[in-house]
Amino acid sequence: MTTVRIALANLRVPATPDDSVRLATSAVSEAGRRGARVICFPECFVPGYRWPGTMMEPPDPEFLERARADVADAARVARITVILGTERVTERGLQITARVITPEGTIAGFQDKGQLDPSEEATYPAFGTERRVFTAGPLTFGIVICHEGWRYPETVRWAVRQGAQVVFHPHAHVPEPGSYRPITFADPANTFHEKAMLCRAAENTCYFASVNCASEGSGTTSAIARPDGTLQCYQPYGQEGLLVDDLDLSTATRLLAMRCRTSAM
Repeated sequence: MTTVRIALANLRVPATPDDSVRLATSAVSEAGRRGARVICFPECFVPGYRWPGTMMEPPDPEFLERARADVADAARVARITVILGTERVTERGLQITARVITPEGTIAGFQDKGQLDPSEEATYPAFGTERRVFTAGPLTFGIVICHEGWRYPETVRWAVRQGAQVVFHPHAHVPEPGSYRPITFADPANTFHEKAMLCRAAENTCYFASVNCASEGSGTTSAIARPDGTLQCYQPYGQEGLLVDDLDLSTATRLLAMRCRTSAM
C-alpha cells in the first residue's frame, strides 16, 4: 500500500495581499512539519479573491512575483509541493490560476481556470485553454478550480484519464447575506456543492480534495472524498487550520474514468 499525506489550507480570508503571503508561507511550513507531500490553497488565495462588490488593489505583477518567490522559498525549506491559488496578469486580462511549486522551489507549471462563473467574467476576463497533470513522488494529480469542479465534471474526468489519482479543487465561497449556514457536511439542507465533491470522486474512482477559506457561515468547507464516493474527512465550518490526512493510492484505481467510452455510440 502506498500512502501520500496531503494538506488543505483551510485558512481565513486574507485581510490584505501581504497578509495572504504571510498566511501562505506559514501554512507551507506547518504542512512540511506535519509530513505532508502536497499542500493546496483556496482559489486566488494570493493576493485574495476579488469578490463582487468589494474593492481590492489593482493587479500588481511585481507583487505577484515577490509573493511567488516567498512561497517558493518556503516550499524549498519545507520540501513540499505547493498548489497556490493565485492570479496572473496576461495580455488578455486578469486570469485565475493555480501555480504548482516543486519541493526544490521551482515552478512546475500552471493550471489556469478554463470555465468561469458568469459573475467572474468582468473581473477575470482571461481564461485557460489547456489542461495538464502534475506529479509529486508517487502521486499524480490534477487541478480543477471552483466552478469547473461544480458544474463541469468533464474537467475532473480528463485529469483522471491522464493518470491523476487525486484531483485538487481550490475554490472560493463565503456566505451571502441571509443564506443558510450549514453545520454538517452534505446535509440535505446544504447547497449541492458538497454533494458534488462526493460525486466527482465516485464517478471517477479517484480522490477529490476540495479546499475553501474558513469563514463563518460559508456554504462549503474543505474536505477529502474517497474514490468510492464516501467522505474521508472535513474541516469544521468556520474553523481555521490545515486539514491533513493520508491517501491510500491503491484505492484510486481510476476504474470508472477509464471505462468511459469517449467515441460516439
